[in-house]
Amino acid sequence: MNGEQEFLAKIKAIREELSKVLDKNARERLANVRLVKPELALELELYLYQLYKSGHINHITEEQIITILSELNKKKETKIKRM
Repeated sequence: MNGEQEFLAKIKAIREELSKVLDKNARERLANVRLVKPELALELELYLYQLYKSGHINHITEEQIITILSELNKKKETKIKRM
């Protein structure tokens, strides 16, 4: 198995595990994000997985996903100041 196949297998395992703790609306929200911004969806999935594995959350709602997405977007905003 090469590196890319291993990576894809890990992502598949993470998605399967997350699907057990995401409610229906959260799954739909994540699927929509995955369609529009696959990189952001992957970042979100990895973050949710870390939270789940560390015991910080055990059930994920759409509201939690929305909150996390807004935080991720805030981190990516670039601020330009004029002098």
